[in-house]
Amino acid sequence: MIITLSSKDEATIFNIINVAASAYNGVIPDDCYHKPYMSLEELQHEMTNMTFFGWQEPEKLVGVIGLQPIKGVALIRHAYILPAYQGRGIGSRLLDHIRKMTNSRHLLVGTWADATWAINFYKKHGFKLMPDKDELLRKYWEKSQRQVEVSVVLAIEPKITSRL
Repeated sequence: MIITLSSKDEATIFNIINVAASAYNGVIPDDCYHKPYMSLEELQHEMTNMTFFGWQEPEKLVGVIGLQPIKGVALIRHAYILPAYQGRGIGSRLLDHIRKMTNSRHLLVGTWADATWAINFYKKHGFKLMPDKDELLRKYWEKSQRQVEVSVVLAIEPKITSRL
């Protein structure tokens, strides 16, 4: 079941993100991976800018996804599923929930260029890699130059460009 999360869920969100993000270890550049992957302070800051949704199994919350409206578009942020629950369609259901909320018109997602599983997941759901990813990352995200260099942006409509 999909639920809207709040600050009372921050410890669980923190755990899910950091456990699931361990998949990046040894995949993304070493200078971009650290433990914890996301600090509690960073999560608290992120929660002020977006709404988090979660997938609730009977026994616990096992997946999260954030939605951040910004400058006329919507960003998918921090989509993570606990490893033991991956491959069960939870990420697809959370993504479908976000798409319905935004009518899929101006929906962007950024991820690491070497996170091929994430890129393939979004492509499977109709997202396209954007050729102007540097411009998009600078316009809609707060990322370091290094992160811009090693990231990609995907969009649900290939017509989305940096002119938005």
